[in-house]
Amino acid sequence: MSRRKPRRVAHTAHPNTQDAPSTGASTVEVFTFGDPEAVLDRRGIFDYLQCLHNGRWYEPPISWEGLAKTFRVTPHHSSPLYVKRNILVSTFKPHPLLSRSAFSAWVLDFLVFGNAYLERRDAMSGRPLSLKPALAKYVRRSTDLDGYWYVPTTGEEHEFEPGSVFHLLEHDIDQEVYGLPEYLSALSSAWLNEASTLFRRRYYKNGSHAGFVLYMTDTVQNEDDINAMRTALKNSKGPGNFRNLMVYAPGGKKDGIQLLPISEVAAKDEFLNIKNVTRDDQLAAHRVPPQLIGIIPTNTGGFGSPAQAAEVFARNEIGPLQARFMELNEWVGQKVIEFEPYVLPEAGSTT
Repeated sequence: MSRRKPRRVAHTAHPNTQDAPSTGASTVEVFTFGDPEAVLDRRGIFDYLQCLHNGRWYEPPISWEGLAKTFRVTPHHSSPLYVKRNILVSTFKPHPLLSRSAFSAWVLDFLVFGNAYLERRDAMSGRPLSLKPALAKYVRRSTDLDGYWYVPTTGEEHEFEPGSVFHLLEHDIDQEVYGLPEYLSALSSAWLNEASTLFRRRYYKNGSHAGFVLYMTDTVQNEDDINAMRTALKNSKGPGNFRNLMVYAPGGKKDGIQLLPISEVAAKDEFLNIKNVTRDDQLAAHRVPPQLIGIIPTNTGGFGSPAQAAEVFARNEIGPLQARFMELNEWVGQKVIEFEPYVLPEAGSTT
């Protein structure tokens, strides 16, 4: 087996403040926002040359630790994966070599990392006793591509017995060592969704943001009243804010005191737009109908029949996944993986 190197794509780097011309005229500074980069810009998460190795095993093309942390970054990312896992487990027929619990762990590894491993444990006679999942986060493929290592931490490396590990992988177009999950194109949307949520949490937790401008032009107000109002506004900052203020101005003009919001309305609208757009991106990557993961429709027409959506989802997504897991049967030499038909209960049925 060979490792294919992707063709390098030429591109023009984005301007930054260091590239600005040194002239006497005023210039417009271009700011960047940190780590996020375009797919073809520099060497990002998708722009790798090959799987590096240390002489014993190959390192993953991307960080498994990062994928593990991203798994729970938003409900719209983890929930579709759990839905697929739950349906597969509900239709799986347990086997003496592979329990339902072991199959559940194996499926989740495949959906999250694009790689899933089963270790065959044999009796002294050579007969298989059981198939145990090995955590994909810590499994590494040997440099000869036939063996596997378990590397939980430095100094605790363990090499599996030759031929004892079955590797199910989601094939990648750039290399043949490891698989990659299907949802990689939606990671930026998942991270943006998380960033917007964290920003909103800090916004309310901080309590020191400028929510409005108190604009006063009424000449009736005296200096003592204005100082007292300034003190009350300062004391309203911090946790437990959003206190009420009362202004008493007898004889004042109608527009002598005005409250001008400067951030809350715009921030609220932008927050909802980001959450909705990034949610749709994640659902498109996972291809799970929204009614199956508890999303409430905002349109009057709704999402349609959940039963019909579930049937189409089972035919287009669950069926192909079941076929992938049945590849184990050929490797073991017996029918370990079998599934019950995915059938929805009739209306009014309790089963």
